[in-house]
Amino acid sequence: MDTITIRMVEPDDLTACHTIEARSFPPAEAAWTTALRTRIETYPEGYLVAELDKRVVGQINSGSTHKEDITDEEFKHLVGHDPDGENIVIFSLSVLPEYRSQGIASRLLDGFINHAREMGKSKVMLLCKHDLVPYYQRRGFMDGGLSSSTHGGASWHVMSMML
Repeated sequence: MDTITIRMVEPDDLTACHTIEARSFPPAEAAWTTALRTRIETYPEGYLVAELDKRVVGQINSGSTHKEDITDEEFKHLVGHDPDGENIVIFSLSVLPEYRSQGIASRLLDGFINHAREMGKSKVMLLCKHDLVPYYQRRGFMDGGLSSSTHGGASWHVMSMML
């Protein structure tokens, strides 16, 4: 496999990021283009992409907050986002289906965690479905149990990692 580059998102990446999102999640769970645009424009330092041969093939995006409760749907649109918040909340970690099982998601997550440390964040948090709990636990996240979130009609686990 050619070299994967992990870099901060750029405005021109919006279409590629939306394609990744749409191909990675059911329609009820995928972020709309407007939400992705808001994340790119408002908090690019919390949005990394994986690039292979000048093609964006994966993404990880987030918001920052002082809060511990990450179930607020409006936060996904960065309502209540505070770039100085000590907690960083991952909204999406996704890779195009044809590039999965090649370590790209792990590279994105590792790069993101290192970047969060460099930004002085105290904790990384996310919500994930039950089948992904072991993936995040292997990477150092603690399972806080089921969340009150019913985003997309699904059940979600609260995962967190102290930095």
